[in-house]
Amino acid sequence: MNTFSFTLRTASLCVAAALLCVPVQAQQKLLPAQSEIAFTSKQMGVSVDGHFKKFDAQIAFDPARPDASKIAFAIDTASATLGAPESDAELPKPNWFNVPKFPQATFQSGTVRKTAPGKYEVAGKLSIKGNVRDVVVPVSLSQAGAITTASGVFAIKRLAFKIGENEWADTSMVADDVQVKFKLALTGVGSY
Repeated sequence: MNTFSFTLRTASLCVAAALLCVPVQAQQKLLPAQSEIAFTSKQMGVSVDGHFKKFDAQIAFDPARPDASKIAFAIDTASATLGAPESDAELPKPNWFNVPKFPQATFQSGTVRKTAPGKYEVAGKLSIKGNVRDVVVPVSLSQAGAITTASGVFAIKRLAFKIGENEWADTSMVADDVQVKFKLALTGVGSY
């Protein structure tokens, strides 16, 4: 056996051994049909509920090492709906989500930490309309068979993201506070 063949065979064995030592974790997937991202704001003192119809996530959550977890979301801003055709026609326009220029809102986790059994705090960057803000999202996990549901509520200030500009910046018409609620059904998370 020549030196090249020996080196190649040794390298192949080392790679195979390394792969066998890596723990196998089931691939984690978002189940969009069983998930939702909703929001509630107040217009002239009346609660207005809406939601996003299209979103996706890349999740690598390790319950044993939450600090090593990575969570990324992409939300299709054109899919925002308030359930009324006239309002829905306004949401994609520049004063609101400006969909042609900013077709997605995104979230990228920075740190994930366990706060109690089944409870976590995810800190990261939320980007809407090119405006990036730090947010901390409380997350509760529940298990039903092979499906893990992550849910939570957090608040944002819409004007910090320039949602509702110009005449809509008046907070007596549309409140600055927006509650974001989510319920995300996931597979492959495992026990936590």
